[in-house]
Amino acid sequence: MSFNLLMGDITNLKVDAIVNAANTELKIGGGVCGAIFCAAGPKKLEQACDMIGTCPVGESVITKGYESSAKYIIHTVGPVWRGGNQGEKRLLENAYNSALTMATEHDCQSIAFPLISSGIYGYPKLEALKVAVNVIEEYLATYDIDVFLILFDEQSYELAKKIKNTC
Repeated sequence: MSFNLLMGDITNLKVDAIVNAANTELKIGGGVCGAIFCAAGPKKLEQACDMIGTCPVGESVITKGYESSAKYIIHTVGPVWRGGNQGEKRLLENAYNSALTMATEHDCQSIAFPLISSGIYGYPKLEALKVAVNVIEEYLATYDIDVFLILFDEQSYELAKKIKNTC
């Protein structure tokens, strides 16, 4: 299908699944995570996440979308940046791949990602963008799903356009 870059609020997109940049405890956080919990109805989503328990770094779990515009919320845990020599790239690749696989397994035709690990987890935006674009494009070579990478700021959006056009 297609891979699209958009700038804006991931919670406003009409897609089958939105990806939450989650923490391992699946608790409400700040940034994208907080916005997704808010859009879904924080108490309902918190109860669903509490029933699941935890999610390891590089993996994903799924809940209903509740009051959000999406049918599902896929919670994926990216790595905390520790300088780049602690397997962060592999873990970030795994986070994207596990979310894409989960969407495909749940018959999603569309999925929207934030830029995982690039906020409070400190992953450098340029490196995070390269991982996201490469993993998504590789996945789309085999699977048929519409993928959106949602960037929150103009600088990240412009950088992502350049990376996508060079890969």
